[in-house]
Amino acid sequence: MRLGSSIFLIALGAILAFAVTVDLSGIDLQTVGAILMLVGVLWLVLEFVLFRPRTRRTTSTARRDPGTGSTTYESTTRDL
Repeated sequence: MRLGSSIFLIALGAILAFAVTVDLSGIDLQTVGAILMLVGVLWLVLEFVLFRPRTRRTTSTARRDPGTGSTTYESTTRDL
């Protein structure tokens, strides 16, 4: 969802900056579009640098009790 939001902001900013030719008093839509594109690109960079999925390593071990013959499974998960 975060990745889609940043792409949406970039696309909306590009539309406002390059495609809309309406003049509104007090609002410069080209500047608003440029700001939205900048925020979208910044959000996209932060998404890949800070919020990227972390690598996980899972190790499974099976132990058999010789007295009862039962098997115990143990799983360990570690974030890298």
